[in-house]
Amino acid sequence: MNSKPFDNGTEVLLHACCAPCSSAIVEWMMNNGVKPTIFYYNPNIYPFEEYNIRKNESKRHAESLGIRWIDGDYRHDDWLTCVKGLEGEPERGQRCLQCFRMRLLETARKAQELNITWFTTTLASSRWKNIEQINNAGHYAETLVPNTQFWAQNWRKGGLQERRNQLLREYQFYNQQYCGCEFSQRNAQERKVNNEKDPAPQDTQTT
Repeated sequence: MNSKPFDNGTEVLLHACCAPCSSAIVEWMMNNGVKPTIFYYNPNIYPFEEYNIRKNESKRHAESLGIRWIDGDYRHDDWLTCVKGLEGEPERGQRCLQCFRMRLLETARKAQELNITWFTTTLASSRWKNIEQINNAGHYAETLVPNTQFWAQNWRKGGLQERRNQLLREYQFYNQQYCGCEFSQRNAQERKVNNEKDPAPQDTQTT
């Protein structure tokens, strides 16, 4: 884990993609003198029923800890406009970068509105995401929104991935099976079909 670039007690706006990914990060923050406020802004998630399940789990987690939780607007049509022309991009491609930029720009705007200087994101906790794209999006957002700073943190380190899995079981969180958008859902379904057609050998570890 990198050290935090601010004093104990500093409030940070945490963009949260879901409860499982935010749980260990929030715990680490609270144990290390950081005051997290969760901002749930994920207009990429599809369908709306899936979005609501993930949103309610995130809110349940925040309420259990007594921390502030803010609901961002869904506006999936705006997200589709943002990634128009990139629908066929692979995971970790340009569609993902555009998605990250949209979500972190809105996070920076919310931080400015709340007079919170620092913001960060749980997206950097997933091994399925390109951390360079996430940092690119965060720094892009801070340059457009005055008086905000992006906390570029690799949340995969320091045992947080293992702790995430423990907390997932303890809270009995809903654990989604795809990133969120209809395009990642399609890719996940294609991978599942391909695996069923050509299953991995019994002695081969897959990730």
